[in-house]
Amino acid sequence: MFRMTFFKKCVVAAVLVAMLAAAVAGGVWWWANRPMELSTPELDVTIKPHSSLRSVSAQLNRGGVPVEPQLFVLMTRALGLSAQLKSGNYAFKSGITPYEVLQKIARGDVNEYVATVIEGWTLQKMRNELDGNPALKHDTAGMSDIDLLRAIGAAEVDKASAEGLFFPDTYLFDKNTSDLAVYKRAYRLMQTHLTEAWNTRAQNLPYKTPYEALIMASIVEKETGRATDRPFVAAVFVNRLRMGMPLQTDPSVIYGLGQTYSGRLKKKDLQTDTPYNTYTRMGLPPTPIALPGVAALNATLNPAASNALYFVSRGDGSSIFSDNLGDHNKAVDKYIRGQ
Repeated sequence: MFRMTFFKKCVVAAVLVAMLAAAVAGGVWWWANRPMELSTPELDVTIKPHSSLRSVSAQLNRGGVPVEPQLFVLMTRALGLSAQLKSGNYAFKSGITPYEVLQKIARGDVNEYVATVIEGWTLQKMRNELDGNPALKHDTAGMSDIDLLRAIGAAEVDKASAEGLFFPDTYLFDKNTSDLAVYKRAYRLMQTHLTEAWNTRAQNLPYKTPYEALIMASIVEKETGRATDRPFVAAVFVNRLRMGMPLQTDPSVIYGLGQTYSGRLKKKDLQTDTPYNTYTRMGLPPTPIALPGVAALNATLNPAASNALYFVSRGDGSSIFSDNLGDHNKAVDKYIRGQ
């Protein structure tokens, strides 16, 4: 009789525990799928790296996402997602449920921002673009270009300019990322691409260092946007350097004119001597004149097999190349004076 009574009590207790567990589970499930009103219709919350589960719930609450900490922890553990939560910046809209918040963080569906730097831009244009990006933290404000190089640990702080040292690309980042981090990535990426191109360069090129090749690549980048023409443009400049001819490249002259450039290159501009005037000075300009892309780097260090010394634009983005001045003048008459 005693054993039967004890057994019945155990059964009743087990049933009560099961009912309580079901009630708790039902309550958590109801809460997990209940839309929340956020502090603003749309907001961003940053989850820091290596945060504990309780810290994640606390960061959500501080950021304006009112998840109940104990229930959030319970739900996360019940779903086996405790070890899958990922750091980053997340975007949430009013009406989202706690379950959807958890799934978003577990997927790592971070809210990435973007900055695009275009091939052929100057460093000043790049700086203006990043300075105007509202998602970045602007730690470089007030820095000179050389101060910027020092801040990112660049080796070229002894150069006359930081021009050309940053790779043009599309960069993704979390909100409130320091702009220094973007510059550091762009610098390292340029070093990587320049090293790769230098290590696979053609023989007997007239460049003593990768930096000299970078200078030429920036000129090639500015001289043409047509991929098929780049190796031939590079070949023209290689042939001129070998023969001791001036490069006579207009983009370099324009760069040297700076703010005084009126938008149209004039005869007096070609005669105005600056360190970047490749009509009045022999050899390469002292620094790059733009940010070259990987295609310009590769073309510069693997130019076409060509004897051309001249080229002129056809007006459609392509160029015509000539081995001698007579043919070049005919091309100028046809494509420049004829227009």
